[in-house]
Amino acid sequence: MTLQQRAEELDSQDPLAHYRHHFIGTDTGLSYLDGNSLGRPLKRTVDDISRFIQEGWGGRLIRGWDEEWLGLPQSIGDQLGRAVLGAASGQTIIADSTTVVLYKLIRAALTAVADPDRNELVLDTENFPTDRYLVEGIALEEGLTLRWIQADPASGVTVDQVRGAVGPRTAVVLLSQIAYRSGHLADLPAITAAVQDAGALVVWDLCHSAGSVEIDLDGAGVDFAAGCTYKYLNGGPGSPAFAYVNHRHLPSLNQPIWGWMGRKDAFDMGPGYEPAPGIRGFLSGTPAIFGMLAMRGTLDLIEEATMAAIREKSKKLTAFAVEIFDARLAPLGAELATPRDPALRGSHITVDHPHFTKETVEALWDGDVIPDFRSPRGIRVGLSPLSTSFKEVLQGMEAMQSRLKP
Repeated sequence: MTLQQRAEELDSQDPLAHYRHHFIGTDTGLSYLDGNSLGRPLKRTVDDISRFIQEGWGGRLIRGWDEEWLGLPQSIGDQLGRAVLGAASGQTIIADSTTVVLYKLIRAALTAVADPDRNELVLDTENFPTDRYLVEGIALEEGLTLRWIQADPASGVTVDQVRGAVGPRTAVVLLSQIAYRSGHLADLPAITAAVQDAGALVVWDLCHSAGSVEIDLDGAGVDFAAGCTYKYLNGGPGSPAFAYVNHRHLPSLNQPIWGWMGRKDAFDMGPGYEPAPGIRGFLSGTPAIFGMLAMRGTLDLIEEATMAAIREKSKKLTAFAVEIFDARLAPLGAELATPRDPALRGSHITVDHPHFTKETVEALWDGDVIPDFRSPRGIRVGLSPLSTSFKEVLQGMEAMQSRLKP
């Protein structure tokens, strides 16, 4: 069976194939392999946004705040928690950017630790730049020590590495569930337990996992988590992030950025700051209502399709991508910078080659094949289970092969 026949067979047997037609642009010849950076928009989003402009914003005007908008950060957060995060209601809220949310959570976690002997922050060398920069900045502000886990760029942080890094001086550990470059899927439950066994708190970055792998934050007893909504949740460019705070922390926790929307009875405009109870207290400024509307369509689809089915297709998509890699790219000197076991990776793979450059990717883009480049020599192939077909993966990776032919 040829790879083309394999792609056709996999598409014909795919129980989620019909969801692809919900997305704009999937009826074109373009191969989109960067859904792990920015997801495609849903067709229904056009109507949702238009209706909001006409009926919500244009029709209700300022009344919209009292009638619906004030509750959207938490109602959409609850749906996200239910559909994607394995989180009961009242623990997830839509707010800010991932960077700002992570800052709030890390600072709040440090306050919750409240032990002067715990003066170390643990992070890894291969984490996304924002995560590293934030922790470095907070350590500088607070006079804390950084303890770095030297992660393998081709894999990710292991449970044993975490156990070796945490101890009686550890305050907070910040890690990503999926390594942004390699796609390595960390053992979230076991690492969470290891951190907590050492008496510390853990903050998880779920940017590359929310909507692509099954997550059970409540079941794992995770302390805090954050993530973006413009990748597998299709919220659109710059759509707001989400914050998760385990219910056991909410009664006594204060976040550091006090803004009017996080105050109890915000529209009273009263003196002094009294935080709103529960997860709503993690709001600061005015919520980006426009920016959170688009993700509702994807959350509806996820609830219908189920994260279990989405994860199953994700594993099949990446397995097929590895199959193509072995047949077409490895013989040309390419290297797979992603774990081969589907259970140990998220929904993207990274292929390294000495001749892969930013210019290589720009040339692919010009030909309507859209992966992304990861320095120094990696092309990342991101596969969104609800919108990506197996034929699309083959088409895109064959174009990558063509850039390496002698």
